Amino acid sequence: MDEIIQYLSDHSLRVLDILGAVVGLVYIILEYRASIYLWLASIIMPLIDMWLYLEAGLYADFGMAIYYALAAIYGYVMWLLISRKDKSDVKEENARGISHIPAKSIKWLIVAFTFIWLAIYLILHHFTDSTVPVTDSFVNALSIVALWALSRKYVEQWLLWIVVDAFCCALYTYKDIPFKASLYGLYVVIAILGYRKWLKMMKSVE
Repeated sequence: MDEIIQYLSDHSLRVLDILGAVVGLVYIILEYRASIYLWLASIIMPLIDMWLYLEAGLYADFGMAIYYALAAIYGYVMWLLISRKDKSDVKEENARGISHIPAKSIKWLIVAFTFIWLAIYLILHHFTDSTVPVTDSFVNALSIVALWALSRKYVEQWLLWIVVDAFCCALYTYKDIPFKASLYGLYVVIAILGYRKWLKMMKSVE
């Protein structure tokens, strides 16, 4: 037992990397299926990621992990409300509420993304020793917008995640977090498939 504890202590970054990847895989599968249980996985995953990102020096990601845990609660409640609202009209539970981002909201999302990106960058640049402030802040700013879109069941959230996942794959490779990097490489593929699946689900309901 002592040897196991010592191994986990010596290789904590790698163990957290693997554990986070496993939970992340469960999460993306649930998201692909538009299952409300994805929000439960999205509560567990950031709790693991907080420690991982802190040790890797990804401070924006650490802060975002806290945000993700709180946002997951919001997302779960929103999906419950959407599901109950459409319950009398839609038979396919997972497809309830899937729609496009309203055109009038796009410009505000762009403004919000730009502001958040700049704010996170300035924090990382002035108050941390981050070596990747531009990329780290970009990924997290876009993730905030994508997570909001997911909470509203907008199909375009998948397009945002494709960009986020591609950048994360490169970032985590650079930071020597191979399992996480591989997971996000897989995320890119699943996000493409997820976008197509959600479109079909939305059309089937219509």
